[in-house]
Amino acid sequence: MAFATIGTKGIEDAAIATADIADNAVTSAKTSGIPARPNVQPLIINGNMAVAQRGTSATGKTGSGYYTCDRWNMSASSLGTWTQTQDSDVPTGYGFANSLKMDCTTADASPAAGDNLALQYSFEGQDLQLLRKGTSNAQKTTISFWVKSVKTGTYICEVYDHDNSRTISTAYTISSGSTWEQKIINVPGDTSGALDDNNAQSLSIQFHLAAGSNYTSGTLNTSWNANVNANRMVGQVNLGDSTSNNFWITGVQMEVGEYTSSTLPPFQHESYGNNLARCQRYYYKLAAGTNQVIGLGNGYASSALQVVMEFPTSMRADVSLDVVAGTDWYIGYGENGNDTFNSFNFATQSTSHDKVMCDAASTWSGTQGSTYFVRTADSQAYLAFSAEL
Repeated sequence: MAFATIGTKGIEDAAIATADIADNAVTSAKTSGIPARPNVQPLIINGNMAVAQRGTSATGKTGSGYYTCDRWNMSASSLGTWTQTQDSDVPTGYGFANSLKMDCTTADASPAAGDNLALQYSFEGQDLQLLRKGTSNAQKTTISFWVKSVKTGTYICEVYDHDNSRTISTAYTISSGSTWEQKIINVPGDTSGALDDNNAQSLSIQFHLAAGSNYTSGTLNTSWNANVNANRMVGQVNLGDSTSNNFWITGVQMEVGEYTSSTLPPFQHESYGNNLARCQRYYYKLAAGTNQVIGLGNGYASSALQVVMEFPTSMRADVSLDVVAGTDWYIGYGENGNDTFNSFNFATQSTSHDKVMCDAASTWSGTQGSTYFVRTADSQAYLAFSAEL
């Protein structure tokens, strides 16, 4: 194979051409009116609701949990019954293919005082040190999102500092029923309460959907203050008052700085692969359904099988096991045949790899010291790991 030789002059010309392309891109962005953006990852992961490792639909939900779109927690306390879905209804012309939809299936027109319902996104403190919170140089931020609801009226977007129990709430209005609207919320910098520089939950954005009087009886907290529950959601409509009510959200982004509709940087669309990889720090689905590979195992004893499973990325913290158990839902193949078993328990774990052992109640009866190929054996089998905030 022949290789072309490029002289020093050619290398210099190529470098100049590359620089010209970059300069032209910046100039084009400026002349087109699109704000320039630093080459950094978006602060909010999966703001376009593209990744849904747990599934695309969850029904009959009355309490808190991560159900469909990764990183988005349904924070709820006894306020109606809901179906949550990863939906294809999106604002046209902005590059979105998915939204998160909340559908009320059992109404609660008169919430109890302590009831509430919200969609919550949480951050690790170490990812928000750039906000300089708790210093005289605290940074302003801008939260923007696309929203649609059958029920018009006032909704509350709240930023909650979990490290210092400080909050700030902003009211926004859904003006037209069943119409996509973009909302832009400016959040002042907070000179009190530094965020911890660690992997724990430090800050969350909460999109409130309904609340009882414990959260609505005061005066809306529109500046950073110590938390007072009565001031957090004043004026919030009750999305749960009718089974006709639906709510969609997508295109959620948070930018450092103060922006308007004309200066806001466009939503930063990541590749699906990059988006998924960032989500997998918090939740990793290894196998779901029939004939899904789990890994190689070792016959630890005649009644126990151990399997080492490597995560694709370092998890945020030690994980919890998310597994569905059922009779003969998992199977191991070895030199002396195969055997089924019912579930998994932890043997040891770390944030970089994990080893699990068959449940002692399973029907496993393999050969000690033998190697086994382990997979799922039922359409309902499901094995995942969670390190959510």
